[in-house]
Amino acid sequence: MPQFRQFANPGPLGLSSFALTTFVLSLHNGGIGQKFGAPPNVVAGLAFFYGGLCQLLAGMWEFASNNTFGATAFSSYGGFWMAYGVIITPFFGVGEALEAAGGNVKAHAVGIFLLGWVIMTFILFLATLRTNLGLCLLFAFLDITFILLCAGDWTGKGHVTKAGGYFGLFTALIAWYIAASDLIGHHNSFFVLPNPSLAPRSARANLEDSKTEEL
Repeated sequence: MPQFRQFANPGPLGLSSFALTTFVLSLHNGGIGQKFGAPPNVVAGLAFFYGGLCQLLAGMWEFASNNTFGATAFSSYGGFWMAYGVIITPFFGVGEALEAAGGNVKAHAVGIFLLGWVIMTFILFLATLRTNLGLCLLFAFLDITFILLCAGDWTGKGHVTKAGGYFGLFTALIAWYIAASDLIGHHNSFFVLPNPSLAPRSARANLEDSKTEEL
């Protein structure tokens, strides 16, 4: 039987890159630490390289690890951050072109962009209902974040966008927690972080049996 190279778990990298980039942008959206409405260009570097490239690579490694959900989620949000980076980076001229159109064109265009991610995130949320509590909460909060940001752009109401920023902060903290729960264990620390399973008891029993057989 052919032997395949064993990969380390790419999940913590994907979650951490998603968390930090989301955290920084959410502080901006919430008007925390700076004036609300300031240009979001500070997140461009993170969007391209940490939230974008690193998360995309984590998604590719999830494919190699035979984790379809992880591969789809990390690759998709890596692409999201790269696309967002293009929108806010003057070099590409996307934001400037939308602003030149005048009126609410730019806000509505970004709202349409975010609406697509509302739908995508909801699909992924449905795929977490029998995984674990952390993942389920992560995608629930992320979808609410996208909904609020989309609504904020469409309505032009700053307090709605700020609410999206606050939910984004919670989303980032949840992602960091899940990453930490994967990284921290008895093999390298004095404690573990709980992340309760939502799988049926029979499925959990089968998983535990398979792990025992591997040992």
